[in-house]
Amino acid sequence: MGNCFTTATTITTTTATTAAAFTSKKSTAEIAPYDCVVKVNKPTPSVRLCGSPNSILTAYVRFALLYKSISPRFIPCDNPIFETEVPTVLRVGSESVSGSRQTLLDFVESKFPEPSLNNIGDADDGDEVSPRVVRMMRMQHGSLRWHLARMVRWAEDLAKRKGKKAGDPTVGSPKMEFKKFASTYSQLLELLLEHAQMEERVVFPGLEKDDRESSIMLMKDMMIKQKEALRNLSVRLKSLQKHCKEHFEEEERDLLPLVEATELSTEQQKRTLAQCVSAMQGTHSRLFNFFLEGLTPEEAMQYLDLTTYAVIKNNLSPNFV
Repeated sequence: MGNCFTTATTITTTTATTAAAFTSKKSTAEIAPYDCVVKVNKPTPSVRLCGSPNSILTAYVRFALLYKSISPRFIPCDNPIFETEVPTVLRVGSESVSGSRQTLLDFVESKFPEPSLNNIGDADDGDEVSPRVVRMMRMQHGSLRWHLARMVRWAEDLAKRKGKKAGDPTVGSPKMEFKKFASTYSQLLELLLEHAQMEERVVFPGLEKDDRESSIMLMKDMMIKQKEALRNLSVRLKSLQKHCKEHFEEEERDLLPLVEATELSTEQQKRTLAQCVSAMQGTHSRLFNFFLEGLTPEEAMQYLDLTTYAVIKNNLSPNFV
C-alpha cells in the first residue's frame, strides 16, 4: 500500500527508519501518555497521521504532535505484498506531506508553531550536557515511576471496589479488569527486572551488588504473591513504589554523577548505549510501547532518538532484539 491519502503531496523519503528493531503487536504510534497530553481548547484542523504501525518515524511524528497538544487520528498502513517501506504521511486539513523526518517536523512546526520543537534536543546533543547513557537512565527511571504510581492507584481502586464492581466500562467485567491488571503488573515487573540487570551488568558493574540483588528478589517475591488479597497487594505495591523511589533517587544523586565524571569518549558512549539497549531486549521490543506510555511526548521523542542512535551508530542488526 502506498500513499494513504488520495490528495497527498508525496516527497521522496530520504531517511530509513529502524522500525524493524522494535516489533510489537500494539502500534508504537498509537500511544498517547495518559497524564501528559493537554487538551486544546480552540478548534484545530483535522489532523490525520498514516504510516506503518511499527514505524519509528511515525511514532516520532505522533509524539511531536502530542508535544504540541495535538492528538492526531492514526491510520495504520502496511504493505504486506511488497517489501518496500510504507511512507509516513501527515495530513492537516486539506494539506498533506510525507518524506524525511525533518520534512515532516518542519510541516508540523509550520502548522503548530507553539511550543517550538527546537526546544527538544536530539541524541547528538548529549556529549556537552550529559552522557547519553545517563539521559537514558533518567528517562527509564521516570517511566518506571509513572507506571508504579499508576499501579498503586489502580490497586487502591480495585481494593475499594473489592473486585466486585466494574470501574472503567471500557475494561470490561471485574474479572477482565483483574486479568488486565495482572498482565500490566507482569509487564511492569519485567521492565523493572531488565532495568536492574542492565544497571548491574553495564552501567554500575560491581556497585551496590547486595542492594540490587535485594531489589530483584523483592520484585520476584511480589510476582509470586500477586494472587493475594487485593488490599495486601495494594500495600505491597506501595512498598515497592517506595523502595524503587528511594533506589532511583540514590542512583541519580550518588551514582549517575560518577558516570558523568568518567568523561566517556564518543566511542565509549556509543558502545555503552548499545549495550544498554541490547541488555533490555524485552523493553526495546515487545514492551517498548508499554514503556513509552510512562514518558511525556518530549521525553518519548528523546528516547526514540537515543535508541535509534544506538542502532545506527553501532551498526547493529535491525533484528538484534
